[in-house]
This record gives sequence, structure tokens and C-alpha cells, in this order.
Amino acid sequence: MSELRLIYMDHNATTPLDPRVLAVMMPYLTTHFGNASSVSHTFGLEAASAVDVARTRVASLIGATPGEIVFTSGATESDNTAIKGVAWASRERGRHIITTSIEHRAVLEACRFLQMEGFQVTYLPVDAHAMVNPDDVRRAITPETILISVMHANSEVGTIQPVQEIGAIAREHGIAFHVDATQTVGKLPVEVDSIQADFVAFSGHKIYGPKGVGGLYARRRRRFVPLNSGGGQEKGRRSGTYNTPGIVGMGMACELAGADLAAEAVRLRGLSRRFMEKVTARIDGVLLNGHPEHRLPNNLNLSFEHVEAEGLIAALRSVAVSSGSACANETREPSYVMKALGASDERAHAAVRFGFGRITTEADIDEVAGRLEDAVRRLRTMSHVA
Repeated sequence: MSELRLIYMDHNATTPLDPRVLAVMMPYLTTHFGNASSVSHTFGLEAASAVDVARTRVASLIGATPGEIVFTSGATESDNTAIKGVAWASRERGRHIITTSIEHRAVLEACRFLQMEGFQVTYLPVDAHAMVNPDDVRRAITPETILISVMHANSEVGTIQPVQEIGAIAREHGIAFHVDATQTVGKLPVEVDSIQADFVAFSGHKIYGPKGVGGLYARRRRRFVPLNSGGGQEKGRRSGTYNTPGIVGMGMACELAGADLAAEAVRLRGLSRRFMEKVTARIDGVLLNGHPEHRLPNNLNLSFEHVEAEGLIAALRSVAVSSGSACANETREPSYVMKALGASDERAHAAVRFGFGRITTEADIDEVAGRLEDAVRRLRTMSHVA
């Protein structure tokens, strides 16, 4: 039996490093090794200049000014910095935070940490498409509310949230608004003023940049307490030696994403439609999870009736996809996101996420659809026999 070729369809988890990004990083991994904080000599000045260029490139992608960009180790740190930092800076004014039940764990765990410190957190529900209602946000506001945190798009089911409306509500009440835009920066237009966000978190490795580097947009007039104390880098907002190669790579990744954003989004939507049409034409009992229209262009989260995701992923040899159910090793609890949108345990355990990207071709789409049909048929046959 011939080996099946490897096909990567997990771009919502991470993306391959773009060769053009690697090319600009290489000097800063080798000969240009200076510390960007050591500006008393050529080596340090060279690194500092590269960081400045990258900061401008990142800011340009989201409509910010360079001085509003804080480099971090990734979106998890960015989320924690915004949420904890705003809470600590505003605790004398209020101790109430509003978020949703389907946020990334970086947001949910940061909020739970603050609850242990005496803060109150309202976790808003979502509808069957994983969409939060802006009216629920408005109703949840109290005189104690200091922060609203709503992700731009859900990483699991792909639903895009009405952050523009929520941002307007936050601005109307003078409340800081944080958006985890890890899944949308570089894939969809993200303009910080348009969504009226005060803090926006994102990561390099989701947009064909390196792992271990991320960004936090922090609006000038919004105060927050930094997580890190030390050398005072990033104007005291994030101390620690600059990851110059990573920052340079992220800057280039942002520039490339901005140049191709509109065309790539159209291409990815076309691939998603093609895949959905082929899969539903060949397989019965396919359910789309998330919003049918307001969703990421490269994400399809599908449940296959009478098939568990764990078995399907194993059967899809050489195809990289991920389980939408995110079962724990021991308890095998269904995904909290799927449960939040009212899915049954069976549907939640059957959910598989397909994430398309720059390297995905129509040939990949067609081949995976065929492999998927065979795998589902085999698993359903085995299930009936059992």
C-alpha cells in the first residue's frame, strides 16, 4: 500500500513559517545578534532599528500607531496583560468584568484568576451559532464594570462576533474594551478605531510568522499594570530582552498578510465552499458548527453523525486536522465551546475542525473530501457492526 501524501489542514492551530519571513529573520539569528536595548554601539542600534521597523509594520496592519504596539511572547501573554493589567489598574474604580462563555482559555483563566482576587466576572451566553448578543453586553454593565473582553472570532467554530457594536457600547459607558483577535488579524480587516478597541491581542504564528512572539495593541489613554517588572523595555509596559529575530519575523508576516489580505480571504472562502459542497454531496449527516455566514474564511467545524472525532482523526491518515471536542485525556468532557452553543454531547464529541491556509490547494480539498468519505463510511460500518 502506497504512502498517502501529507496534507496540512490545521491552520487555525498554527501556520507554517513563510520562507520570506525566515529570510528576514536569519541575519538576526546569526550575524546581527545585538541586544535592542544596548543602543550605545552599532550592534544594539542595528537591532533597535529592526524592532522599530517591525513595530511600524505591525501597527500598519491594524490601523494603530507604532507607539501603541507592545511586543509579547504571544497572544496568551497579551490577553493576560490586558485583562489582569486593566483590572489591577482600575480596582479602586470597580471590580466587575464582562466576557463570554466561549473565550479562549487564556481569557477565561485570567478572569478566573481575578475572581480569586475578589473581582466579579459575568460570563455571557451565546446562541446556537456561538454568537453573543450585544444587548446582553449592555444589560450586564454595572457601575462597577471596568472591562469588557470579547474575542473577534472563535478559534474552534469560527464565528465572528459583533465586536464593532460591542465596542461602541463599551465606549458609550467609558469602559475598557479588550479583543482577542488572534484568529482574525492578518485574515480579516482589523481596524482598532473601527471596532473601538482599547486592547487587541494577536500572535505571530497564526499568520505565517514565528512562534514565541505576539503583540498587544494598547490605546494610549488606557492604563494597565504590566505583568513583567525589570529592565523597563517597551516603555515599561513589558520588561524583558527583546526577541529581535521573532519581532522582525512578525513584522514581515504582518506586512505580507496585509498585502494579500483581501485576495486571500476570497480564495479561502472559495476553498471552504468547495470543501463543504463536496463533503455534503458525498456524506449524509454532516452538521456545520458555528455561524453559517459570519465566520472565518478558512475555518469549517463539522460534526459527522454516528462518528466520534477521535476515531475520524485517526482514520484520516496523513491529514492534519483537530478535534473540535477537545476531549480531556481522562474525563473526555466535550468542548466547552460546543456545550455553550447548546450542542449535544454526541455532536460535540463528533466535531472536527478543518483549517485552510496559503498552502491549501483545490487538489488538497478534493483529496481530503474523498479520504473523509471513505473514513466516515468505514467508521459507521464498524459502529453498526458493533
